[in-house]
Amino acid sequence: MSETYVKRLSTILLDAITDKDPRVQEQVCGALCTLGESQPAEVLSACEEHLRLHEKLAHPYRTMVLRAMETVVSNHIGELDKDMARAIILLASNEMTKVKELVSDWQQAASSVLVAVGRRFISSVMEELLSKFQPGLLPHPCTVHTLASLSISNVFGMVPFLTSILSTMLPMLGAAKHDSMKVVFCCALQRFSESTLEYLANLDQAPDPTVRKDAFASDIFGAYDILFHQWLQSREAKLRLAVVEALGPMSHLLPSEKLEEQLPKLLPGVLTLYKKHAETVHVSKSLGQILEAAVSLGSRTLDIQLDSLLAALHAQICVPVESSSPLVTSNRKEVLRCFTVLACCSPDRLLAFLLPKLDTSNERTRVGTLQVLRHVINAAATQMAVKKPFILSSMKLPLLDTNNKVKRAVVQVVSAMAHHGYLEQPGGKAMVEYVVQQCALPPEAEPQKPGADSEALAADSVRAISVSTLYLVSTTVDRMGEVLWPYLLEFLVPVRFTGALSPLCRSLVHLAQKRQEAGAHAPLIQYNGNVHLPSPYAITTRLLAVSSNPYVGDGRGAASLRLLSVLHQDIHPALGQRWATAIPLLLEHLDEYSEETLSQKEWEEKLLMFLRDSLAVVSDNTWVCQLTLEMCKQLPNYNGTPLEKNFLYKCVGTTLGAASSKEAVRKHLQELLETARYQEEREREVAAPQRGLACCFGICATSHLDDTLAQLEDFVKSDVLRKSAGIFNIFKDRSESEADKVRSALILCYGHVAARAPCELLLARVEADVFRNMSQCFSTKVLGIKVETKDPALRLSLVQSVCMATQAVCSSAHGGSFHLSRKAELVAQMVEFIKAEPPDSLRTPIRRKAMLACTYLVTLEPALEEQVQADLIHSCLHSVMAMLPEPEEGDSHQESLYLDTMQALKDLLTSLLQRNMTPQGLQVMVEHLSPWIKSPRGHERVRALGLSACLLQFFLEHLQISALVPFHNLGLLVGLFSPRCADLWPATRREAVSCVHSLLYLQLGYEGFSRDYRDDVAEQLLSLKDGLAHPDPTILFHTCHSIAQIIAKRLPPDQLISLLLTLFEGLGDPDKNCSRAATVMINCLLKERGNMLQEKVPEIVSVLRSKLQETREEHVLQAAQHSVFVLATHHCAAVVSSLLGSPLPFDSHTCTLWRALALEPGLAAQVLGLLLEKISRDVPFKESRAFLLSSTPDRVATLLPLAAKERRNASSGLASRSLEPCSSAVDALQAVLVRGGNEDVVQHMELDGGWQLLKTSAGHEEGVTRLASAMAKFAGPRLPMVMKVLFATQSSVYEVQRVTSTAFLAELLSSNVVNDLMLLESLLDNLTARQKDTSARVRRLVLRGLANVASGSPEKVQTHGPQLLTAMISGLDDGDDPHSLVALEAMVGLARLLDLVDTWDLRTVLLHIAVRIRPFFDSERMEFRSASIRLFGHLNKACRGDCEDVFLEQVVGGLAPLLLHLQDPQAPVVAACRFALCMCGPNLECEELAAVFQKHLQEGHGLHFGEFLNTTCKHLMRHFPDLLGRLLSTSLFYFKSSWEDVRAAAPMLTGFLVLHVEAEQLPQVDLEQLLAALQLLLKDPAPEVRAKAAETLGRLVKFA
Repeated sequence: MSETYVKRLSTILLDAITDKDPRVQEQVCGALCTLGESQPAEVLSACEEHLRLHEKLAHPYRTMVLRAMETVVSNHIGELDKDMARAIILLASNEMTKVKELVSDWQQAASSVLVAVGRRFISSVMEELLSKFQPGLLPHPCTVHTLASLSISNVFGMVPFLTSILSTMLPMLGAAKHDSMKVVFCCALQRFSESTLEYLANLDQAPDPTVRKDAFASDIFGAYDILFHQWLQSREAKLRLAVVEALGPMSHLLPSEKLEEQLPKLLPGVLTLYKKHAETVHVSKSLGQILEAAVSLGSRTLDIQLDSLLAALHAQICVPVESSSPLVTSNRKEVLRCFTVLACCSPDRLLAFLLPKLDTSNERTRVGTLQVLRHVINAAATQMAVKKPFILSSMKLPLLDTNNKVKRAVVQVVSAMAHHGYLEQPGGKAMVEYVVQQCALPPEAEPQKPGADSEALAADSVRAISVSTLYLVSTTVDRMGEVLWPYLLEFLVPVRFTGALSPLCRSLVHLAQKRQEAGAHAPLIQYNGNVHLPSPYAITTRLLAVSSNPYVGDGRGAASLRLLSVLHQDIHPALGQRWATAIPLLLEHLDEYSEETLSQKEWEEKLLMFLRDSLAVVSDNTWVCQLTLEMCKQLPNYNGTPLEKNFLYKCVGTTLGAASSKEAVRKHLQELLETARYQEEREREVAAPQRGLACCFGICATSHLDDTLAQLEDFVKSDVLRKSAGIFNIFKDRSESEADKVRSALILCYGHVAARAPCELLLARVEADVFRNMSQCFSTKVLGIKVETKDPALRLSLVQSVCMATQAVCSSAHGGSFHLSRKAELVAQMVEFIKAEPPDSLRTPIRRKAMLACTYLVTLEPALEEQVQADLIHSCLHSVMAMLPEPEEGDSHQESLYLDTMQALKDLLTSLLQRNMTPQGLQVMVEHLSPWIKSPRGHERVRALGLSACLLQFFLEHLQISALVPFHNLGLLVGLFSPRCADLWPATRREAVSCVHSLLYLQLGYEGFSRDYRDDVAEQLLSLKDGLAHPDPTILFHTCHSIAQIIAKRLPPDQLISLLLTLFEGLGDPDKNCSRAATVMINCLLKERGNMLQEKVPEIVSVLRSKLQETREEHVLQAAQHSVFVLATHHCAAVVSSLLGSPLPFDSHTCTLWRALALEPGLAAQVLGLLLEKISRDVPFKESRAFLLSSTPDRVATLLPLAAKERRNASSGLASRSLEPCSSAVDALQAVLVRGGNEDVVQHMELDGGWQLLKTSAGHEEGVTRLASAMAKFAGPRLPMVMKVLFATQSSVYEVQRVTSTAFLAELLSSNVVNDLMLLESLLDNLTARQKDTSARVRRLVLRGLANVASGSPEKVQTHGPQLLTAMISGLDDGDDPHSLVALEAMVGLARLLDLVDTWDLRTVLLHIAVRIRPFFDSERMEFRSASIRLFGHLNKACRGDCEDVFLEQVVGGLAPLLLHLQDPQAPVVAACRFALCMCGPNLECEELAAVFQKHLQEGHGLHFGEFLNTTCKHLMRHFPDLLGRLLSTSLFYFKSSWEDVRAAAPMLTGFLVLHVEAEQLPQVDLEQLLAALQLLLKDPAPEVRAKAAETLGRLVKFA
């Protein structure tokens, strides 16, 4: 049976091979291979028979079968018997040669079968092939191709046949007419030659070691003769390439004398092909093989052909190429291989050809020549060794080439030279210098974009390869140590090698360390008269200067410091121990930071400290002076790098400070002043305020103050600063503007000298020697008239220097008592500078520096006059506050300048405030800021409030109270700041809160509380800042109300009226938000503290009336009304009396205030009572004559509330609109709820969209449900009455009314409120009674309501369990609902109830439910599938692993559907299946299966269905093999599913079950039925289904 069965399976699959879908074809092929793994002979037999019997089967399908056969044969060649092999050979041979035309895929597949069989049955295959390879007859091309393939796949088996094959083939070559046939013969000859050469190379392993090359020589030569002399001349390019590919390996088999004879023609013939073909890799490869053959026999012909060979090969190297092309890369490798062969046999001729090529200016020629040269230096090192001087001398011109490609090639050649000892020869150092020059190239920001005209490599790539080469040569080539050390030191100092410093330092460090290891303490640098080596001073200066900018140039700072550390012995013998600890700390600091995070100032300080410590350790004045001299000498080197130059100036100052010779110090200072580049210095001032020259003088002054000042004064008195003709004795070419630059630098020098001078010496010299000379430099005299410059740089220098000098004075111990006679003059000068700055923009730091200088000046004696101080404050505020808004974040420099300027203004104002720390002094400052606080421009308000907050905080922090005095202006200040809490700008709001917070603490301070006291009420202000950030006006004004409450709690009574009057003024604020905030605060204050204002009522009412006259704004009108209303709640009689005292007749504003008293019924009654009392006491018609045409004043007063009421009634009228019954009912319902006090219900319904649902027919039921939910949540006590009415409508004759009432009542059961109100029983009884309602909608809603008990009263489910289960089962059995919606509701309800009902109640109905819901698993409607499957899961969950056998049967029966519906097209059904399978696991009593379900079916995790199904089937068949039949029969049912994915999953399930079942379970399977079903599936319209069916058929081999 086994043979028949496997054959039948194979036949079924082979019949399906004609499927039009490629995926199905591949799957069929795979299935055949699967069958072949088990029964290879049967499958091969079936395939052979199928192809033999179906002669008309199209060749694509025959190809698929042959591929399957090849796979089976390859994998089971050892299991084939001779008969089967013979049959396959005959079939494949026939298939291969059936048609004369070339059909590549089909014939190639047949050929591959023969090759696969030939690995074992070579004789049989050869017998068949040779039968079709007869002398005198041209064979089929594929026969020749197969012979060629066999020769490669089975060398030892095939070579013995080659002599006969070649003798037979040779006559055929002349008979071949078609180029395609000739190509096949060429390929065969190539393969035959290659296999022969491999055989001969491995004779020790060959079966016949007697085989010799001579056996093939004559035939190969005969073939060669035809190929070379006839076919190579063909016009067909493909044939020519095939010929040349064959000639390469054939040349090794030619007789020596014949090869020597043919070389004069062969080599030119091959070289000619270079001109005929674009892709020349095959030509180059063949040429290389021919050259190797020629060299191996010692041919003399090569000498004759050498020139033409070299020219052709060189041309190939120089061809412009796309480096990314693999063919081009391969060709270059083959060409270089040819050069290697020629270099070994003719090195002199080769170099004589190559080296002159280096002198050409053509880029491609030069690059190609350099590449060849590099290759032969490496590959033919022995032959090139004696040519080193010759090669080195030829490199002179390439070294001068500026082309990047040439540069790269030269560096690569130098690298090769270094490895082979060239650089030790004369001229080698020039090569090293060249590499260093390339290392110094500037790295480009972006690589060059490739284009047609831009083939040059980016300079960055040249630099990168040069850096790599220098380091590798230094560290890996031992012989280069003597060449590079100390030669590389010569490149450290020259500026042109700056870019190479990092690689230079790294290489030098490595070389120095190697020399240290070799010779312990000997000096590393042996000068020996070498004037080119830099001195220790030059090395120290250079490395220290470049370390100031440590991250540029590949981190040259760290590299330089490491080199310094290594060279410590040569720098100075005393430095070793100190540098051993100091330099690692500096390197560690660099490692901790990056270029973006490093503080340049801090880093320079560390380096200067390192220098100071080093100078102290050396303690040798001569050495220090030499170092200073070298530093000054190197200063011009850094003219293009200001950062390094400024740092070097600082180093000069440091070394001068350490010098003990005063003459040397003054000499160097004089030289520095005379040689400084003032133009350059000035231009950099704005960007780099710490100028190098000035810093140098400042640092020097730390140790030599007198000498520094004296030298500066001498220079100031020189001719430099005079403006007469011929004034420049030293600077003869300088113009007037250049003199300004000199003065600017001198002024800065004085500033830095003052800043760094010892404090004990400065005070005595600051006026006479610093400020006087600064003034002299700034203002010059022409014809006795004082002239001041307009140069902004000079101004900035003066401002900065004054700032530094005054700061130094203030920081000294006696600075507070120091009397500066020039103070007023300096302040006036600074104010002048500030006024001169443009008020609307910020371009320079002049105003910031000037304000900072004033800050320090203010603290000095004598005190400023009051008018001068006022002018100073006004000028500064006007200069800063009016500037345009802060710069955008993109401009970091502008942003930083702005922030620094604002900080300078804050410091100045706090400094002025500190001189008068009294409420009056604070009031003066706030008065200056007040116009800006109320400015219509937001950015000005933000700044003003920020300054105010800063001043108040400063005042609070420095508050000193010796006696309890009142803070008399608290109300005014709070009234000014508090409305700003609602400013349009969030930043202003925050600052305003901070101001109020500080003011409250100031009041507490004046009341006697300590400074560290924390008031709980005042602290609440800070927590309100978050509310102010919200743009919602409601939240904003609510926060303002809270702020007012806090103010009311802490404001002294005597300040209340001043605060209110200030706030009343704020009602007219142009910022509407602030105006409204003022109204909120007024009303809050009146509410909280109004009881204290009885005496002030007339004044307040009068102010309100005047405000109404000033403005028509609606919010002011409302605010006045509310203020009167709140005031009346405290002092009703006083307010009424004040209003009655208004002039008659009442104007509109008075009437507005009267209306406020009618806003609240209680107050209105009280007002009416007072008016009536007034009427009863007064003369009735006292004022009647003034109102002859109107009612009496008393009537007017008493009727006002009625008029307001009447207005309210009038305004509440509904606008005319079209009436719609449902909408009208909904509107009416909303109104009823609102009037009944249930606004929460209305709002909840509005947010939930419930009202809109109620108005539509489709959403009415859901709307009723949401209404019931809202009522249960917000209006529980009203439910009994509502239910009573709804119970009555349950028996209505109108279905819609019954549906509405049932929906409402059903939803109530989902809330616990019915249980709390003891309504549960009645609701259940009512709903249960409606189970037999004629309306399916009602019955469905009844079930929903009963199920809602699980949500609303879960603890009652067990009590009513039987009743609820009965109702649900009745719903399942409902036969009157054509759409089964009642059953659907019953399934959903049961799923909710099952976890809560008593287990015993459930057991009695478990089986019934399972049976009843099973048909819904495959319902066409997604809701039914999802609900039934999920309920099935809950049934399993309820069993908790303890189910009866009858239910277990249902579980087993549902297993296959659940597995297959995991591929359901609807996601809810898939989720339900996941849940149900997880719940089924425990009931199956198989831990492994349950674990698989839990692992793969977790909610939210992805599912690999094939892997999961495979694992599941494995465990099912391992633990439940008896289920195979049931599972397969269920699976067969789904073969006809309407869902494509499920249909595809069914055969997958079948296949995996078969894969894992044991063979003894075969009786359970009806194979005939299964095969028939799978055959039908092979015709399914869905390709995926057909593919899965084919895959499963392959697995059925299990039953063979």
